[in-house]
Amino acid sequence: MGKIVQLDHILSDKIAAGEVVERPASVVKELVENSIDANATSIEVEIEEAGLSKIRVIDNGDGIEEDDVLLAFERHATSKIKDETDLFRIRTLGFRGEALPSIASVAKIDLRTSTGKAHGHRLVIEGGNRILFEPTSSRKGTDFTVRDLFYNTPARLKYMKSVHTELGNITDTMNRLALAHPEIAMKLIHNGRILLQTNGNGDARQVLASIYGLNIAKKMIPISGESLDFQIHGFIALPEINRASRNYISTILNGRFIKNYALAGAVMEGYHTLLPIGRFPIAYISVQMDPYLVDVNVHPSKLEVRLSKERELFELVSATIKEAFRRQTLIPAGNTPKPKREKEEQIILDLDHLPTRPAIQKTTLSAKEREVAKDFLETIREDFSEAGKAEKPIYRPKMEEESHFDYSQPERETSPLRQEIESEDIEHVQPSSYEREETIDETPRIPPLYPIGQMHGTYIFAQNEKGLYIIDQHAAQERIKYEYFKEKIGEVPDDLQELLLPMTLEFSNDEFVKLMEHREELEKFGLFLEPFGPNTFIIRNHPQWFPKGEEEETIRAIIDQVLTMKKVDLKKLREDLAIMMSCKGSIKANHHLRNDEIQELLDTLRQTKDPFTCPHGRPIIIHFSTYEMEKMFKRVM
Repeated sequence: MGKIVQLDHILSDKIAAGEVVERPASVVKELVENSIDANATSIEVEIEEAGLSKIRVIDNGDGIEEDDVLLAFERHATSKIKDETDLFRIRTLGFRGEALPSIASVAKIDLRTSTGKAHGHRLVIEGGNRILFEPTSSRKGTDFTVRDLFYNTPARLKYMKSVHTELGNITDTMNRLALAHPEIAMKLIHNGRILLQTNGNGDARQVLASIYGLNIAKKMIPISGESLDFQIHGFIALPEINRASRNYISTILNGRFIKNYALAGAVMEGYHTLLPIGRFPIAYISVQMDPYLVDVNVHPSKLEVRLSKERELFELVSATIKEAFRRQTLIPAGNTPKPKREKEEQIILDLDHLPTRPAIQKTTLSAKEREVAKDFLETIREDFSEAGKAEKPIYRPKMEEESHFDYSQPERETSPLRQEIESEDIEHVQPSSYEREETIDETPRIPPLYPIGQMHGTYIFAQNEKGLYIIDQHAAQERIKYEYFKEKIGEVPDDLQELLLPMTLEFSNDEFVKLMEHREELEKFGLFLEPFGPNTFIIRNHPQWFPKGEEEETIRAIIDQVLTMKKVDLKKLREDLAIMMSCKGSIKANHHLRNDEIQELLDTLRQTKDPFTCPHGRPIIIHFSTYEMEKMFKRVM
């Protein structure tokens, strides 16, 4: 008697469910993707107890034909592919035919669906067994309810996380689906509370506002780029808006949200030195490409994909982000004190009754008041538009008791008149003038600054007509030296400084072999190693730009970098060396400078390509506008 037996379909479906249905968020993802494939323009998701008790997905899509209702719950039954060639040009989100039978095998299902042409059909399944199949209403679309998920697989239920964790996974899934399809109105409700709601007008910025809040959405700038194989668009947050996890990087590929390490790495490369170490941006990147260049049939959950031209896409994404930042002035504004909320206005996190995002409070105005306010704001815009066209005079600080209003500053506390006109919830979310300000590559990216003095020998205070600037002098010189050394390290040196006494360096056997292997790469940095006996090299010269007095230390640092790298990457090697050399020779804290030295430092900083952060991503300069200063001192209210 043989030992091998064929599993019955219910047991095999439960095994498959272990791959497809990992948690409630997996069910939400599969069902919402089915609704998207069914051309729905409105999708509502209701959940109870983080989806373990109930998941209900209602859409206004095409519905399911009578002959297909039962067939849809058979394994590997799909309308998306017909033959093997279809696997290489998949344009839909679902195609494997595993989701519905897998879900039905570990839950209680109640499906109501109709194409709108005649009466619909209702199907009830419990644990993979059909209980009921009958006619129902003819409302076009599908109403899919999943109850008691994993009720018949207690081992799976035991490994579910807390309600908070599972709800977080569902919310994250819905957020990314909403970003992937801003043209579809989506709503997520948990225990009767709305957690997400989008209007489906196709504006991704409004979806971002629904997810992250209005203030963050206003600080995200649009990007777009294309090559022969790819088209990308999206929004990236200003570097000052960052998080401790890369989970806030949303990557969309042909309408499918995916997890791809290379794409996330391309986003980080685009930010480069603009972020502190260990911090990550908020970004939404959507990529359109030929389906032939991507394999989405890598994992049952379809979150992971394989790209044919991954390197080309990496370069396009990182270059597009860098170009977008080159057009921005990235000086963060200083934080002004905000009035404390009254206790009754504070929001308390209650996992059983999660609050909705607080709506923008409005002041009711008469039609006449609105017209007066609009005329007033229009006059201000015209005045400042004309003033911007005129050549600005050289700034000289005034000592008179005056009150300066800078209406161009973003995110200012505003009067009820202005607030009602410009907020209108999130219907017209646009970047502030601060974010739309563009600079020309040939001109400095920060305005002229005039020194006031120093604090603790560490921070420089400067001013101009726009207000007060505080500069970290060590970070500023790090940026200056970093860009200098990075350019020099990238050049094959023409002028070499001969050493009066050649330097000899001894290494272990494995170190000597590795250095022999990478001698050509080291020569590109101007470091020529000549074998000089067993496991020994002699160095006779070095580039003239090596820091004076630190030549030997620099040579050893370059060699140590090569020895510690598993694979010598010239680009990364140049980057690491430039950062190391810029940090070592820069002005330290508690170093007092004369006014002329401060002015020279500020003028040199203005000539750098990215004068906003040091190579480690820390901010160099912070701006307090005249308006913000006057508000702090209650000169304006």
